[in-house]
Amino acid sequence: MYLHAALETLSRNGIEKLQMERLRKTLNHCQNSPFYRNRFEEYKLSPEDIKTLDDLKRIPFTTKTDLRNNYPFGMAAVPLDKTVRLHSSSGTTGNPTVVLHTQQDLDQWAEAVARCLYMVGLRKSDIFQNSSGYGMFTGGLGFQYGAERLGMLTVPAAAGNTLRQIKFITDFGTTALHAIPSYASRLYEVMLQQGIDPRDTKLRTLLIGAEPHSEAQRKRIEEMLGVKAYNSFGMSEMCGPGVAFECPEQNGMHIWEDYYIVEIINPDTLEPVADGEIGELVLTTINREAMPLLRYRTRDLTRILPGACPCGRNHVRLDRMKGRSDDMIILKGVNIFPIQVETILMKFEELSSNYLIVLSTNNNNDEMSVEVELEELFTDDYSKLQWLTKEITRQLKDELLVTPKLKLVKKGSLPKSEGKAVRVNDMRNH
Repeated sequence: MYLHAALETLSRNGIEKLQMERLRKTLNHCQNSPFYRNRFEEYKLSPEDIKTLDDLKRIPFTTKTDLRNNYPFGMAAVPLDKTVRLHSSSGTTGNPTVVLHTQQDLDQWAEAVARCLYMVGLRKSDIFQNSSGYGMFTGGLGFQYGAERLGMLTVPAAAGNTLRQIKFITDFGTTALHAIPSYASRLYEVMLQQGIDPRDTKLRTLLIGAEPHSEAQRKRIEEMLGVKAYNSFGMSEMCGPGVAFECPEQNGMHIWEDYYIVEIINPDTLEPVADGEIGELVLTTINREAMPLLRYRTRDLTRILPGACPCGRNHVRLDRMKGRSDDMIILKGVNIFPIQVETILMKFEELSSNYLIVLSTNNNNDEMSVEVELEELFTDDYSKLQWLTKEITRQLKDELLVTPKLKLVKKGSLPKSEGKAVRVNDMRNH
């Protein structure tokens, strides 16, 4: 049940004691980073000023802009010849963000991912297939090294080539698959086209993440593929996958607090919110060597789930990501997240999981339309289509507080992506 029982079953007091020990070491180590040394001098702070976990709030936030402004190696806290790998974002606008790793960092990362995989029941006897991109994207090598750490036979299939993915699943007897939610739905569609019943394969465990998805979407994936699908959270700035993961209870993602100190803040006021309230996730790394990050604003919106988990782990649980504060749609003064739209759409079995939100401007008015594929065509039943359109629109209006135009389109007519699904097309004139 536990890969690292002593760490996974720590009491809250034990977790906080360990966090403080590791935070002290991290703060001292950060003095080797030109960025943090200058930041501490600027704010007239020293590591000795942080005497409790609550004192962490005295340290200013670190942002993605800080990483970009110190590109490529200005955040490093070790000499470059001690690092063994870097990962970076695509950097389509300005400098990319670069994250450096020592061998110790990579070993700790592999242990964290292995802990996650073991927690959901994967063992050495499993065959693990990874449909994530490799290279600079951390989802490939992160899961790869974690799966190898457990001793599983690994299939580094990488992203795309759906027919090959399915051939590997059937020929190699894949029992566990890592895939983003939208791609899991795509696999199911192609399996059916190939005359393959997913339940006839040996696939039993699916690891999903990287894009926001609703509970209804997860349940649909589980039913389609005949698997248990576990939600996960990771980001390259925190190493990659393995930051937080669901346990078999599937009631929130345990974030490993022996690796990270968790804060949830109001993204506007920057003040902490109460447990159970949604806000922006802020993380401090406390066991990283090459590039520690203090109070890093992730921009991901979530909440801490109150109460104990029956699995016996006391590491706090994060709710599924609601979206990103910088992905929020503002329409007619209303804040909208794509996950809210998906939550409504997935209630209707007549709809497939592929949808697109289109934002446009008409006569100086911003408008939203939602295009969603039908699971089946009801062209012979106009009254059914009419009822469906009205009911979905009504529920979307109740959830979003604005009324979108709903377009039911035939299956396969919306663009398919083998990477993260594109859910919003903003065509507004501003």
